[in-house]
Amino acid sequence: MTFEKPFNKQTLVALGLSLFYLLWVIFVLGFRSDHLVFLALCLGLFFAGGTARKVIMALFFFIIYWVIYDSMRIYPNYEFNPVHIQEIYDLEKSLFGFEYLGKIVTPNEFFELNTRPAADVMSGLFYLSWVPVPLAFAVWLFFNDKRMLLDFSLAFLLANIFGFILYYAYPAAPPWYVEMHGFAENFSIPGNEAGLANFDRIMGIPIFHSMYAKNANVFAAIPSLHSAYPILPLYFAFKRKMWWAVGVFFIICLGIWGSAVYSRHHYIIDVLLGILCAVSTIFVLERLVLKTRVDGWLDRYAELIK
Repeated sequence: MTFEKPFNKQTLVALGLSLFYLLWVIFVLGFRSDHLVFLALCLGLFFAGGTARKVIMALFFFIIYWVIYDSMRIYPNYEFNPVHIQEIYDLEKSLFGFEYLGKIVTPNEFFELNTRPAADVMSGLFYLSWVPVPLAFAVWLFFNDKRMLLDFSLAFLLANIFGFILYYAYPAAPPWYVEMHGFAENFSIPGNEAGLANFDRIMGIPIFHSMYAKNANVFAAIPSLHSAYPILPLYFAFKRKMWWAVGVFFIICLGIWGSAVYSRHHYIIDVLLGILCAVSTIFVLERLVLKTRVDGWLDRYAELIK
């Protein structure tokens, strides 16, 4: 592996962004060891040159997403707007509730009492796919269509920005919160794996427990970005006429949507709003963003990573 030495424009931009990020995490966000690992990985790939540099440059919008998400710790959404707990529960029950054992229950409450090992395993596998599937599709696009990769990664960033805006506009508790804590506000609790604990138990590995115990954004049930993400590769696969991939991504969409409700992490309302978030992202990208100077900028950027 050869390391590139010239301090060209790309190098200066990379160093400038890295310095800004380092100052941001030290003086604003609060430095953690994983910040150093993240920065070292990005700079290592960049200065490795060749394909490694092109990969990290191609992932620019994913990097921006992570920085924004991590920075949300500074100002939690429950400090920005009142948290909605009973309101969303009552709405879910009024729209999708049904009678079971002599009382009206939400789908989440039904699944709390009716789990099956096979469904536990399938829901866990589908829920784990929300990161690997978009990333795998991004990797495929890197080697086959770098211009579409930039559109796809920009769509991923926009979908998250729209979702984050809703997080702050309408902080909402997930179904498992009501199940465990009722309708009282408690801002000190960590995240919880809820129904996905069954997957951990069956597999003998605390995968979801480890993930959700570190979740600092409990009141971010609306929208379900888990439900939004798989729509993006579905759309771009359709746009590229990859019919086999369209079928696979459609199944993954259905699986994740069902898992979100079955695992008691989201209400059906959350899932529908997540879907709306993805559809809105595609509309804004195609009808507004790509009809501006951004389109030409993306063309030029695609040339740099070829």
